[in-house]
Amino acid sequence: MGSVEPQNPKSGNSIKFPLSFSFVLAAVAGIVTLIVSAGGTRHGLRWDLGAIAFGIAFIASLLIASLLVMGHKENDPSLSEGSGVNRKSSERLQKLREDADKAAAEAKAKNDDETA
Repeated sequence: MGSVEPQNPKSGNSIKFPLSFSFVLAAVAGIVTLIVSAGGTRHGLRWDLGAIAFGIAFIASLLIASLLVMGHKENDPSLSEGSGVNRKSSERLQKLREDADKAAAEAKAKNDDETA
């Protein structure tokens, strides 16, 4: 089936980063909603709307961040080696130049042998 997942995943693949990111984003959304929904200094803070905004922002951002982290998978190192589209063009051009120089040197040596 698929490749085996590593036993010690990198810290970037853990749930700590999406969880903390979602909490901070939700706290900002909750505080902004709490203050903006008050409508001025004469009215009290709307804790209910702040809590609702916090919950929605937390769940939505946690879902998206977790899906992005889970969707990341490192490429197999063997994919960068090969004879197809994954070759570096600079290496290919350098090899072509070396082959052309070698062929020119052989042709020159052959001409020198024939004229001598």
